[in-house]
Amino acid sequence: MDETDIICERRGAAGFVLLNRPKALNALTHGMVRALARALDGWERDAAVERVVVAGAGERAFCAGGDIRELYDLGKAGEHAAQVEFWREEYVLNRRIARYPKPYVALIDGFVMGGGVGVSIHGSHRVAGDRLAFAMPEVGIGFFPDVGGTYFLPRMPGRSGTWLALTGARIGAGDACALGLATSFASSTQLGELAKALEARGDTSSIIAAFSAPPPPAKFADARPLIDRCFGHDSVASILAALKREGAAPNSFARETLETLAGQSPTSLAIGLRQMREGAGLTLEAALRMELRIAARICREHDFYEGVRSVVIERDKTPRWRPASHEETRTEDIDVYFAPLGEMELRFAGAGAGA
Repeated sequence: MDETDIICERRGAAGFVLLNRPKALNALTHGMVRALARALDGWERDAAVERVVVAGAGERAFCAGGDIRELYDLGKAGEHAAQVEFWREEYVLNRRIARYPKPYVALIDGFVMGGGVGVSIHGSHRVAGDRLAFAMPEVGIGFFPDVGGTYFLPRMPGRSGTWLALTGARIGAGDACALGLATSFASSTQLGELAKALEARGDTSSIIAAFSAPPPPAKFADARPLIDRCFGHDSVASILAALKREGAAPNSFARETLETLAGQSPTSLAIGLRQMREGAGLTLEAALRMELRIAARICREHDFYEGVRSVVIERDKTPRWRPASHEETRTEDIDVYFAPLGEMELRFAGAGAGA
């Protein structure tokens, strides 16, 4: 890791974190995960630090995810243990943020995807700017919605979390606020001043409120009844059938959603839907433990490498999935991804570690 990839420093009453890889859309590397974890440990013990503030460098992204090319290269080299160690430490960090005893403020503007969601959604305060583009697009690269997605997505209103998980749909600040992904909204032009104000002592919520504004309209508000009807089914085949019925009418949203799902990995869709159904009854710790089980296995399978090749590396957008259809996806094959890992299981320190 370049030592400037992430800057962690105390600014007044705030422990300030700058994700500083703007050319890579501030994608998280393993070194950045470790640096943030160390900073949180130090600031928890520092009485002069009242809160943590996290922002992304540049105007394009808060953080567009984990460094997927780094993980791809490790897997291609057979370094699966190193891949799993990245996810293990990332998931421990996600839980650390969720249980952090001080306010944790994420200023989310521009792209917020995958790993960027993990270092923001679990924080106590998530301030959306008007450039926000939030998504969990993992099923489109043969992966799955991780970083706690098993926990927070099923807890969103209606079936909106299942819709986001399976389609990778990109939403803006209005929908993020309406769905509870963001806790408040501020103009992108005000976020720099808000970050400066958070260096002062005082109540965190009150400081944020002074910069807050009504969020823009939720673009997908009218589609939510259809989303609830179609994504409430418990199999991918049933969801597709429901969308086809809706699409028989002049409904572009249903048709566009069907087209999106047709391009996703059938295996990843089956995994993602099972996550959404089981995750609703899990603690965050149990959800993250499930995610490491899936990650440890999916990084050895064809679809992850084919998806990254198609979407990230060659960008031909024509992945050749195995199996290629939902009809060929067998329940017993999906079960394997969810089986316990034995000695490799994800474990946490502190209260609630065994939950």
